[in-house]
Amino acid sequence: MRIKAAFLGGTGLLLLACAPPPEVSGRALFVEHCAACHGTDARGGGPLAAGLDRTVPDLTMIAKRHNAAFPMAQVMSQIDGYRRARAGDVVMPEFGAALQAGDLVLFDTGDGIVSPTPERLVDLALYLKSIQR
Repeated sequence: MRIKAAFLGGTGLLLLACAPPPEVSGRALFVEHCAACHGTDARGGGPLAAGLDRTVPDLTMIAKRHNAAFPMAQVMSQIDGYRRARAGDVVMPEFGAALQAGDLVLFDTGDGIVSPTPERLVDLALYLKSIQR
């Protein structure tokens, strides 16, 4: 269980709240937003996959496709919709707006730069990292 802390301004109070680990909340987000295309096992066999004009990628093989290194920043950018190919070249919808609800957390994607990032986006990306084979 992760502990989230918030300093409440001039009151000097520190509020602590328990949050589910990213593997739990990230999995729930995956089922809600991704499983329809990628399948509950994340291997690309969701119920909507057959109706698409492209093969849905196996998300358990992301690290393998990148020489065993999970490209956290690239994955988060793809989910968010920030990094997109030219118009019409991408089938996957942007989930940035759906994942904005909730808290921002300080997160380093691996480049040594800590940035405020939507917690739900972090949790989903960490879940994907946790299921790599």
